[in-house]
Amino acid sequence: MPFRFRHILLLVAVGIWAIAALGAPAPAPPPPVPAGRTLLEKALAGPMAGVHEIIYAARRMGDDGHWYANFSYYGPDANRKAYREGGRLCRYNLKTGKTAVLLDDPKGGVRDPQVHYDGKKILFAYRKGGTDNYHLCEINADGAGFVQLTDGIYDDIEPAYLPDGDIVFVSTRCKRWVSCWLTQVATMHRCGPDGKNVRVISANPEQDNTPWVMPDGRLLYMRWEYVDRSQVDYHHLWVSNPDGTGQMIYFGNMHPSIVMLDAKPIPGSDKVVSIFSPGHGIREHIGDVTIVDPNAGPDAKAMARRVSRQTAFRDPYPFSEDCFVVAGNEGILLMDGKGETQVIVRKTEGMDLHEPRPLISRPREQVIPPRTDPAKPAGRLLLADVTFGRNMAGVKPGEIKKLLVLEILPTPVHYSGGMEPISLGGTFLLERILGTVPVEPDGSAYFEVPAMRPVFFVAMDEHDNAVKRMHSFTSVAPGETTGCSGCHEQRERVLPAMPNLAALQRQPSRIEAVADVPEIFDFPRDIQPILDKHCLKCHDVEKRSGGAVLSGDRGPLYSHAYFTLISRGLVADGRNLAVGSRPPRSVGAAASRLIKKIDGSHHDVTVSARERKMIWYWIESGAVYPGTYAAAGSGMIGGYVENALQRIDADWPAMRAAREAMTGRCTRCHDAKAPLPMSPSDDTKGAPREQRRLHLTRHLAYDLTRPEKSQILLGPLAAAAGGYGTCAAKTAPPPPGDKAPQVFADTSDPDYQKILAAIQEAKNWLDASKRFDMPGYRPNEHYVREMKRYGILSENLGPNDPVDAYATDQAYWKSFWYEPRTSQERKTP
Repeated sequence: MPFRFRHILLLVAVGIWAIAALGAPAPAPPPPVPAGRTLLEKALAGPMAGVHEIIYAARRMGDDGHWYANFSYYGPDANRKAYREGGRLCRYNLKTGKTAVLLDDPKGGVRDPQVHYDGKKILFAYRKGGTDNYHLCEINADGAGFVQLTDGIYDDIEPAYLPDGDIVFVSTRCKRWVSCWLTQVATMHRCGPDGKNVRVISANPEQDNTPWVMPDGRLLYMRWEYVDRSQVDYHHLWVSNPDGTGQMIYFGNMHPSIVMLDAKPIPGSDKVVSIFSPGHGIREHIGDVTIVDPNAGPDAKAMARRVSRQTAFRDPYPFSEDCFVVAGNEGILLMDGKGETQVIVRKTEGMDLHEPRPLISRPREQVIPPRTDPAKPAGRLLLADVTFGRNMAGVKPGEIKKLLVLEILPTPVHYSGGMEPISLGGTFLLERILGTVPVEPDGSAYFEVPAMRPVFFVAMDEHDNAVKRMHSFTSVAPGETTGCSGCHEQRERVLPAMPNLAALQRQPSRIEAVADVPEIFDFPRDIQPILDKHCLKCHDVEKRSGGAVLSGDRGPLYSHAYFTLISRGLVADGRNLAVGSRPPRSVGAAASRLIKKIDGSHHDVTVSARERKMIWYWIESGAVYPGTYAAAGSGMIGGYVENALQRIDADWPAMRAAREAMTGRCTRCHDAKAPLPMSPSDDTKGAPREQRRLHLTRHLAYDLTRPEKSQILLGPLAAAAGGYGTCAAKTAPPPPGDKAPQVFADTSDPDYQKILAAIQEAKNWLDASKRFDMPGYRPNEHYVREMKRYGILSENLGPNDPVDAYATDQAYWKSFWYEPRTSQERKTP
């Protein structure tokens, strides 16, 4: 949907982005340096003239393969750290070859140094040995004058000096976790030169990384997002003003499968150098040194030129387009514009070298005056013409009547690695419905948005049909006014004309709440009662017309109804795909087959206007299963931790007996081509995906609400005994001498009873452990631990004290809501 000069972008399938030789055979090693001067000698006589020393950090790389998992601890185990011990801050003389150690902590960690404008101080992130958190620190270039600037229970990393004297950095003070892995993330903050007056300048529900100041004073940084699109593909270069205003895509957001990190402006040009870490990124920012020319717009992937000959480098510092200092496997290297390298500082003692910077003075960048008003609780957005943009064929002027405003909600902790049970293959994130704002006949809209909250939009026609959907997010700083020319517009295109926009002829609209729907949907609470009322006469376990079961009975992870609706494609979701701007009317409620099932054309099933509205807005807000993040990691048999299936029922005695019974009675037909799930946690991954059958999935085979209604029992049970009898017609005659029955003639069959007992045991486990929609549910210890750390739950909360998960989530989200500050409050540190 709309947003300022760029936001929603046409996105293509995973893998389209293949800058230069990514995925090609490994390049040949670089040729030897020509006879005569070395690369370093030539550089010191040219673009590095006047550079006598460099500084760098030395530390051991983390074990986690994710590029961002190198600080803090893991959600499922707070004792497991994402960092390794050992850190140094070093200064190296390029002429003498001598190294001076400015700080050495064998148990600590040092990272992200940056030299002050005067060349006399060094800003860096330091974790003191025996402690858990990185804090911002400064030290003089000679190693004296160490001072710690920030403190507390959060990590402050990747700092940079701002030209106005402040410091920008990323911090876990945002109190959120990556939504598809197990570690904490950080977003952009800034503080004064003394570390005081810390304030957030980013509303990203995911994370920001490696901010750096450009010559014009803006911040260049990596922004990771996956609002209604793939969680592993969109981490590109963005810019904003140092106060958080003016967020704008800089490069790459139309093209998936590259992580763009450590970007810095190249002196003497308007280009930048960045690490392009392939796919979902490689640990510690490893990737290709790449020069980006933004002059053809943010989508022109041909304007990114790979420099390095191997995907093996980190954190380039540019002196020109033909001269970079980089970190690599061997240590600190010099690289020219052809990818030739020379080792400057070789690593020793198993310590990898990181973040090389020249120890020189440099001019300050342009200072951008603040563009916020901290006393204002909101900002304003202007959309010039909602029909101007990509993929808008067939959308007529005046057709779009309103924008649905949704807020994407951050995750307080994560411990599975997947989206379960928030959705089934869809969104990882919950979405709050804020309301709607009008779009004028000329396509313009002008409205207020709460400050510092990540929002996105759905363009709707007069019938609330979703015409276009935003697959990104935006936010406004307090008092900021900003906007965009169109919906998914291309930055290279200019709106043909901007006459007196109708939306500007009035005061900005206030977001109007959508009546009679919850802000955050919860499927068992809000949608299941509608299905119970209108659908169960045909789609309960006993009848299951068309093979569809829409009862609210609980399966191993989801209810049967939720699994059926999503797995059968009754909801036009399109989320978690590496695609952005889709064709009009292709995603959302109007495109969903479920809506057509309740309009009276499907066996006269007609729901009330309010019931239809509930289903409609449930789909538009993510089609989620629970309405709370506390649902994760509890009440699930066959859930996931670190993306690994947890077979918690594998050794239950009753389940072992049931497996033996199914092996003896069922495997003649259910071979590798159509295997049975032998327990509620059996994903039958041995079968090719295309050969699996929905009615054989564990999510429908096992009923943990009514064990006797489990389809794995009803299928082989004779119809006369109340079963489906579906196995009898498919059963081959038993081999000669084998008198064992092939189906269950009645429920007294010993093997039937063994399977029933196993399912009953699973139900008993679920009744005791509880799922989010069961009375007495209490979130798991990881969720409670983090909510205590954030100050949302009391430290005095006992292990058996009740916890209202929904209220706790709401209090957590509201803790991020911006509160206007008076001038006096702004003067107080």
